[in-house]
Amino acid sequence: MTTWFPLAVIIGFAALVVGLMVSANRILGPRRPDPIKGESFECGNPSSGSAWARFSVRFYLTAILFLVFDVEVVLLYPWAVSIRRFGVVGLVEAAIFVAILVLALIYAVRRGALDWD
Repeated sequence: MTTWFPLAVIIGFAALVVGLMVSANRILGPRRPDPIKGESFECGNPSSGSAWARFSVRFYLTAILFLVFDVEVVLLYPWAVSIRRFGVVGLVEAAIFVAILVLALIYAVRRGALDWD
C-alpha cells in the first residue's frame, strides 16, 4: 500500500488542479455569446464554402505514413536503451527491423505517396 500512496496523491492533486481550473473558467469567464465568435476561424480569412469539403486521399496517406513511422521509432527506443542486454541477436533483429522500415519508406516514395503534385 505504501508504494501506491504517492501515486494516488499525485492523481488526486492533478484532479483537484483540473477541477479548479475548469471551475474558475466557468465562474470568472465572460459569458457574452456573439454570432461572430461562433464563426469558424480560417487563418484570419472569412469562412468560405462548406466545412464538409472533400480532401484528397494523399492527406490521409501522409498522416498514416507519419503514424506508422512514428510508432516504429517509439518501438526502437526501448531497444536502444537496453542494447547491451540483448547482445548481438538483438542488434541483428533491430537491423532487420530498420531495414524493413527503410524498404517501406523507399517503396512509399517510389509509389509517389509523399508527392504533393
